[in-house]
Amino acid sequence: MAKKKKAPSSNTIALNKKARHDYFIEEKFEAGLELLGWEVKSCREGKAQLTDSYVLMKDGQAWLLGARIEPLPSASTHFVTEPDRTRRLLLHKKELARLKASVDQKGYALVATALYWKKHLIKCEIALAKGKAKHDKRETEKQRDWNREKQRLMRTDHR
Repeated sequence: MAKKKKAPSSNTIALNKKARHDYFIEEKFEAGLELLGWEVKSCREGKAQLTDSYVLMKDGQAWLLGARIEPLPSASTHFVTEPDRTRRLLLHKKELARLKASVDQKGYALVATALYWKKHLIKCEIALAKGKAKHDKRETEKQRDWNREKQRLMRTDHR
């Protein structure tokens, strides 16, 4: 009898932690991703990176730019691979129209926040976000540090 493959411990392929630092996340959307076979294989190995990636609306479609999927040396020997290529995001027409209207407003941007598995499909979580000013970023860091310090104090008081 064939052995069952062990399920991965996490469904997450890649995270964009910088997005939470640079933007106020307003709303999240789940989009499918149009990928080639070698890209899926690379994602299985965790070779995807979302740092500095963003979503662009063009011709009624959403496109993922700046995402990097490194090719595996064994999987991509017989054709040319392009790690930084622009990939199409698959969304419903109503979602596309809503995102387009929101991005046209001043100060809003679309950012890719995560790549993850949903059953056998790769999904991209995109967020409608508003840019943070420098003082907002500092305020967020202060708040995070204070919460961490509060937790430390609570732990030492209980002992």
